[in-house]
Amino acid sequence: MNFLSHFYFDREVDDCYHILGTILPDLLKNADKTIVLHPEKLQSTNPAVNSMINGWNKHLEVDRHFHSSGFFLEHSHKLKLLLRPVIEGSPVKPFFLGHIAIELILDNLLLTTGKVTADVFYDHLNGCDVAVVDDFLTFEGLKNTAVFFKFFDGFKSSRYLYSYAETQQIAYALKRICMRVWRDPFTPQHEAAINGILATYRESLLDNFMSVFDEIDSKLTAN
Repeated sequence: MNFLSHFYFDREVDDCYHILGTILPDLLKNADKTIVLHPEKLQSTNPAVNSMINGWNKHLEVDRHFHSSGFFLEHSHKLKLLLRPVIEGSPVKPFFLGHIAIELILDNLLLTTGKVTADVFYDHLNGCDVAVVDDFLTFEGLKNTAVFFKFFDGFKSSRYLYSYAETQQIAYALKRICMRVWRDPFTPQHEAAINGILATYRESLLDNFMSVFDEIDSKLTAN
């Protein structure tokens, strides 16, 4: 799941460090894909660091439920089949595109239906003390934390998740993600075609997209 979808499950939690922890695995991967941390079973003497560890574990649990759900398997596959013919000539793998596309569409739907607000999400991130976040990263063994903080500062200041509320921006966000793997993933013609498919697919999910959130919620509660 993407950032706002993870936030949905803890949208009523009043602990910025826990909220940061729920998206930190993806933030670190985006900052530097070579960073690999495994804090799942660690405990710190700092309660705020432990909150981040708990958030991290929540992220892993939510992703596990989502990626094994019928909703994800069905819609990522359908999107792969729809997108494959319109990206002919692109180096991007259709299965990768289908996977990321359904996650971005869900973030868009959460925003546009008012299930989450980007303001509250960013307020949480801005409420975290840099020194505490640095404590977490060094506690987990990351030696060069500057790489992460450079990305994190840009992530907060750009506030690009607001753009997810604009359906036509989903294709642009998809391109940005693909550019981390492929230098020139799409032509303008590819982007236009992707945009049309994603806009139509988004409309088809509008009435039932919350089913996957309800399903995951029930599994989280059961645990």
